Amino acid sequence: MHMSCLSSKAEPGKKNSITVIAYYAGDSAHIDAYPIEKLTHIIYSFTHLKGNEIFVQNRRDSATIRHLVALKKRNPKLKIILSMGGWGGCGPCSLVFSTEEGRQAFAKSVLQTSEYFGTNGIDLDWEYPAISGFPGHRFVPEDKANFTALLQDLRNVLGNKYEISFAAGGFTSYLQNSIDWAKIAPLVDKVNLMTYDLVHGFSKVTGHHTPLYSTPRQVESVDHAVRYLDSIGFPKNKLVIGAAFYARIFDVDVDANNGLYQPGHFDHGFDYNTYNRDSLEKAGFTFYWDDVAKAPYFYSAAKKQVITFDDKKSISLKTKYAIDHGLNGIMFWELGNDRTSGGLLDAISTTVDANK
Repeated sequence: MHMSCLSSKAEPGKKNSITVIAYYAGDSAHIDAYPIEKLTHIIYSFTHLKGNEIFVQNRRDSATIRHLVALKKRNPKLKIILSMGGWGGCGPCSLVFSTEEGRQAFAKSVLQTSEYFGTNGIDLDWEYPAISGFPGHRFVPEDKANFTALLQDLRNVLGNKYEISFAAGGFTSYLQNSIDWAKIAPLVDKVNLMTYDLVHGFSKVTGHHTPLYSTPRQVESVDHAVRYLDSIGFPKNKLVIGAAFYARIFDVDVDANNGLYQPGHFDHGFDYNTYNRDSLEKAGFTFYWDDVAKAPYFYSAAKKQVITFDDKKSISLKTKYAIDHGLNGIMFWELGNDRTSGGLLDAISTTVDANK
């Protein structure tokens, strides 16, 4: 069922090299412990909008950005990108980017900020243009065209010296309604598909939050998003798929199907760096591997809880998928959730090295 019709642009006998992108929301003190030599990009999360301009909030954020740029001494190929927005962080975006004046002022401020810090580009994290996102945030149909205009203004101001990317929802309503994919394709270097939280904090039915493949009961997946964009002609070599360095725990209302696809609600999450299979099994959870979704999960009938997450196996399969299908790469949220050694980034790196 997984035999893909997606063509690969890899040359026969030669694998594509891929980007490995970490979002990072931590501070300057903790980043040094991570194997940043295994990354091609770090996307600092987050900067914000202040008026019509990009805004670095405080001294701590400035210090972190400077420290990230200094990591190029350890990894000369590393690029540091500034992300603007985030879940709950793009409230003014719809209004600000609805005018040419607002878009121009923002683009110029991105150039000035990039020059000031010595960073390498901008990642727009507007959740979401034209469809409902963070509760209470404005969204209007015009957002779709305004997003294209924003990318055009950014490219005009930044030229080709700086990378332009955006964090895209990995789910169908976003893919179909938020973005004019044909028009933005020539303007961006990459699209970071948030193929996680596909079952999320507002979901009323449980499932896998970051599966590689769709199942008969769950359409949303990495492969579904990639196939959709490929089917409408978006270049696969600009697509970056997303992995989750955190788990989501859902309370289920009905003890059936090991907790999957049942009525329920999100309870809480935890970071991969605190993941311990033995402890979970001692607490009454049973580990399962969904070989259709290529996704791990735990279920406790006694607690009526299901845990959905990425582990080393699922991360390795996602990385190989990106390589085999000629995608731009793999990204994840977020580096601070990983172990400093023997973690999920190491699993990505091992898979990349094995496929060179």
